[in-house]
Amino acid sequence: MLTVRFELLGLEPGERLLDLGCGAGRHAFEALRRGAHVVALDADGQELKGVASMMAAMSEAGEVAAGASGLPLKATALQLPFADGAFERVVAAEVLEHLPEDTRAMRELARVLAPGGRMAVTVPRYGPELVNWCLSSDYHETEGGHVRIYRRHQLQARLQAAGLRVVGSHHAHGLHSPYWWLRCLVGVEREQHPLVRAYHRVLVHDIMRATPLTRLPDRLLNPLIGKSLVLYLEHAR
Repeated sequence: MLTVRFELLGLEPGERLLDLGCGAGRHAFEALRRGAHVVALDADGQELKGVASMMAAMSEAGEVAAGASGLPLKATALQLPFADGAFERVVAAEVLEHLPEDTRAMRELARVLAPGGRMAVTVPRYGPELVNWCLSSDYHETEGGHVRIYRRHQLQARLQAAGLRVVGSHHAHGLHSPYWWLRCLVGVEREQHPLVRAYHRVLVHDIMRATPLTRLPDRLLNPLIGKSLVLYLEHAR
């Protein structure tokens, strides 16, 4: 399930895309399908092994657009190993809330974005995230977990200070907020709780089939309780 809308990101075949903090690789894979030259960057080597395997499987299955390429790369967001303006498109999905030095990462993101390029930054939305923090300390007090909750104006101000301006926004994953509230309520470690398992099946159905039964409620809930805030940015200068 993608958080970023690629039609708003504006990715074109042959462009270079950086997926910063790629995790399992969902946005990187979509960029490959659309014909981009993708760098899937993460600090977690185990995640990158899975990304590399999936990229190879996509290539064998003919799911990678002609001319596209994918490179899994282990590196830190605080010191990106790329030249200035190296990428026409950049995605940083659910990354900044994990980083104590988030403003340093924002400066690096702005540095590697090419003039005229576009970036998508997503973070947990303030309201739904605050509910999670109130319901469970285990939700965020873990190694590598969330270190802050962004208010929209705070995030925009920090990105603006890094030399970026917001050109679009939306919320995503309205169905996911109640799922995490439930997880926090029963205990985030209790993934086998009957209610959690039942709700998880609904989310899997949405991801795999995207039928109106789940897509319509998700779209209706996004403006109200969408779990993610998505900002689209360009250079301010």
